[in-house]
Amino acid sequence: MHPSRELLTARPWRLLPLLMAMTAIGPATLNIVVPALPGMITRLGTDAGTVQLTLSLYLLSLACAQLLLGPLSDRFGRRPVVLVGLALSVVASLAAIAASSIGALIAARIIQAAGASTGIVVGRAIIRDLYDRDRAAGMIGLVTTAMVIAPMVAPLVGGLLDSQFGWEAIFLFITLSSGAVFVWAVRVLPETHHAAVAQTPAEMGREWRALLGNAKFYAYIVAGALGSAPYFTFLGGGPHVVITLMGRSSAEYGLWFAVSSFGYMSGNFTVSRLAQRYGLDTLIMAGIVCEFIGACITALLFIALPDGGPAIVFLPQFLISYGNGLLLPNCIAGAVSIRPEAAGAASGLTGFSQMATGAAATQIISLLLAGSASALPMAWMMLAVVIVAGVAFKVLVRR
Repeated sequence: MHPSRELLTARPWRLLPLLMAMTAIGPATLNIVVPALPGMITRLGTDAGTVQLTLSLYLLSLACAQLLLGPLSDRFGRRPVVLVGLALSVVASLAAIAASSIGALIAARIIQAAGASTGIVVGRAIIRDLYDRDRAAGMIGLVTTAMVIAPMVAPLVGGLLDSQFGWEAIFLFITLSSGAVFVWAVRVLPETHHAAVAQTPAEMGREWRALLGNAKFYAYIVAGALGSAPYFTFLGGGPHVVITLMGRSSAEYGLWFAVSSFGYMSGNFTVSRLAQRYGLDTLIMAGIVCEFIGACITALLFIALPDGGPAIVFLPQFLISYGNGLLLPNCIAGAVSIRPEAAGAASGLTGFSQMATGAAATQIISLLLAGSASALPMAWMMLAVVIVAGVAFKVLVRR
């Protein structure tokens, strides 16, 4: 028997670990195959550019699927969409094990990403179903911590499996992990969106029009997307700055990168403690201010200490990541609270906008740094997007 909504609201720890596990599947499955890519080139008789599609098309599918899965959870309920998505991830992982060509593997990865995105988009909507707006921000902050921890651990697991058993073992591990989360969800996850069975397509259309006509919804979407852009700018430009321009090793870069990850987790923890006291909008602006200060410090250090080493990159990045951890859960909670009956659609649009903006940021910074002998373009770009995020949020919230 599934726990009641009242019990889950009073005792969130009964559902929180499951939501974290569901959310972690997507980013973990993205990164876990990275160490195995060179081996896939040899085993599948292909080239590096084609194998890279197992990552880039996975990410594209992960983003686009959220636009579909969110509205489906509004129409048919959260539980059936989650269960179908998790089952799809398991089946696609089995297909990846049996893939004998790179084309079959890429197709399996695309389907795998569509299923894995379920936990990200529907998990946020489930939290909004159970909690009011301010408390939902704190819960989302805790759940999104899994999206930071999973990409840190997954490459290590993938590397060990690939070196000992081959790349197929990675997909067997994904199959077993996703299958375990599926069984867990079958036993524990209740239906939290009780209005879903009563919504007709016409009613859903009215909810979506009201959602898309609300300026504050766009304030949260823009603040979340542009507020995350400094992180993605760093993700795309950091390796070039540290490894190429500073001449440091990839291992050293990986160790320093953990600093920014802890900054994001610290921001999430702060939200979980302070969201109900100060409210979403206050914490969003606090996050933007932290990112602005961090970007200014980065630019000043790049100018004053161009030979300062990785510390001048990563120490200010801790503050930027902390600000990102402050604003992102609140932006998500705000977006899915505009029209609670369309929380799934709002969650899907929010996730897609963040990933699309992130993909654009990584591509733009790689082009800016390609012909530069300085790290300053990265600092200026982070500073610019933070300023735009702050101005846009204030203007749209007033409207």
